[in-house]
Amino acid sequence: MKRFGIALVALAVSATALAQAPQRVPRETATGTVGGKKVTIDYGRPALKGRALGDLLTKLPDDRIWRAGENEVTILTTEGDLMVGAKKVPAGKYSVYVHIPASGDWSLVLNSDPGIALIKIWDKAPPAVADHPWPRLDGYTKNVADKEVARAAMKANAVGAPADTFTVSFAPAKDGSTLTMAWGDKSYSLELKPAK
Repeated sequence: MKRFGIALVALAVSATALAQAPQRVPRETATGTVGGKKVTIDYGRPALKGRALGDLLTKLPDDRIWRAGENEVTILTTEGDLMVGAKKVPAGKYSVYVHIPASGDWSLVLNSDPGIALIKIWDKAPPAVADHPWPRLDGYTKNVADKEVARAAMKANAVGAPADTFTVSFAPAKDGSTLTMAWGDKSYSLELKPAK
């Protein structure tokens, strides 16, 4: 009976820990090539699950910045220097955000801030989660706008069937790779080119 009681306590503690843990979404890595150098974006893939994207977008903060995924920071890694719009972005790692105005086109935003260890914003994070950087959930403009490296308008694409799951992809383009972000009834693209 004593063993049974201990097992029940252990089960209750485990259930409580899981209930407090952030909900995990699948991670994906999209890969492209720009100027013969590899470019990747590692991101979490949230799903609409019957919700309307427009309803979710009404919950954006005042600065209209979204973290381009879910859970850990979305990271762009480039082996070579890139042109993102008119800005030269040196080889390296950057956190990825999207500016989504109330009306008009989305913009890709790259920032040199790596994010914050989850343990600093949630002191009971399991070690496997706490070691990965998370976006600064208390405000992009307030905390990391001064570390912005590039911001470039993306072009809207025609959408056939809406995408339930947020998807990032690369496709070969004339001078580099076209990066596309699609979710719900929205799809936006930007060509990444080799730095001049």
